[in-house]
Amino acid sequence: MASAGVDGGNAAVSRPVVTRFAPSPTGYLHIGGARTALFNWLFARHHGGKYLLRIEDTDRARSTEPAIAAIFDGLTWLGVAGDEPAVFQFARSPRHAEVAAQLLASGHAYRCYLTSEELAERRSQAQAARQSFRLDSEWRDADPATAPADKPFVVRIKAPRDGETVIEDLVQGRVAVANAEIDDFVLLRSDGTPTYMLAVVVDDHDMGVSHVIRGDDHLNNAFRQLAILRAMGWDEPFYAHIPLIHGPDGAKLSKRHGALGVDAYRDELGILPEAMFNYLLRLGWSHGDDEIISREQAVEWFDIADVGRGASRFDLAKLQNLNGHYLRESDDFRLAALVATRLTDTVDIDLLTRAMPVLKPRAKDLNELAASAAFLFARRPLTLDAKADALLTSDARALLLRIHIRLCAESDWTSANLEASLKAMAEELGLGLGKLAQPLRASLTGQATSPGIFDVLVLLGRDESLARIADQAHVTETGPA
Repeated sequence: MASAGVDGGNAAVSRPVVTRFAPSPTGYLHIGGARTALFNWLFARHHGGKYLLRIEDTDRARSTEPAIAAIFDGLTWLGVAGDEPAVFQFARSPRHAEVAAQLLASGHAYRCYLTSEELAERRSQAQAARQSFRLDSEWRDADPATAPADKPFVVRIKAPRDGETVIEDLVQGRVAVANAEIDDFVLLRSDGTPTYMLAVVVDDHDMGVSHVIRGDDHLNNAFRQLAILRAMGWDEPFYAHIPLIHGPDGAKLSKRHGALGVDAYRDELGILPEAMFNYLLRLGWSHGDDEIISREQAVEWFDIADVGRGASRFDLAKLQNLNGHYLRESDDFRLAALVATRLTDTVDIDLLTRAMPVLKPRAKDLNELAASAAFLFARRPLTLDAKADALLTSDARALLLRIHIRLCAESDWTSANLEASLKAMAEELGLGLGKLAQPLRASLTGQATSPGIFDVLVLLGRDESLARIADQAHVTETGPA
């Protein structure tokens, strides 16, 4: 297993590379979380390391099984499932409490008996004096023998008070915080349950995490977590805090920007996983001017040192354009299977597969692909959309009758032969081919736009095509109606 150090690449630090993605299951897997998972997966793969998952489910009131399932589903779809079964944080609570007890025993933590009312009063006094509140508990250095009996307490870390804590962040660079700004935060609540801050440090240590790659909204947490690590004498991970994703307007990405769960981009917007993978990869990381990057290339090229410090802007139009590229490159049978689930009519999967080469160049997502394929399985008589209906004037229907007669005489139902026949007919009538194609398209698809009209005729087949034309030309078995 390769090692990596503060430069983001191979370094003298001989340490196996282990990354982790640790979502809280209080909702869907959002775009920012998916990118964080992707960067962790890529960094581990690039360095021949291990990528782990941890579900941080200590918030029991908000953690739900459907959210956990959605996270696993989204990660699997994106192709960044963990290398081992996920660790569930809540189940490790006894281990977290054990570490808190060790910190107490070593004098790096203390029992604090201040009540919530006392803390609130001190905060109010600091606010009234227009001062930032920093807890200075009299219990920090109190003689344990003076502790009140049977009174609830929390366990707090004895945070360093002098000097500063420095992080050589792989993305942000050198970041320093004065230790006077780090308070004696809580490790164990009064009911004995561990806090997030303690649980994260213990889990990362026990899982052997070498590189903590996460959003830069966690940068302040790193300084507090280092206080625990140093008190325990544990190896410190390398930190890489990646900028958050913003909306097109530069504000933090939110639902008003169209920020959805990964599953919604798949199910509602019809995005392919390889398109989402490629798009998220390029949000904050680049490799020259390369835009289309395969999974194999991403593993080869990716390093965290190349992630920019500035926030990236999410652009749905760019994602859809990229998705259009991957649609065109995708296997036809695979696309047919994906599109079939989006159609309400009974589907002939073989026909749908044969239609993909003429349908997919025009689509940028699976929804558009399904909409363009719907005419293949529509039941007669077709329901015309407004534009198609406007095309079928009385003159156009009369022209359709002549087209119907012409095509009834054709036995060689191939694109080349049908094109030659209708071009000849247009010349005979002194019309441009478009004058024939427009009403023909409306009668065959119910729409004013479609793939090439000769492709449509071939895909529908002779009998179905003639029947649909007859419906709109008002042809009966005995002739024009």
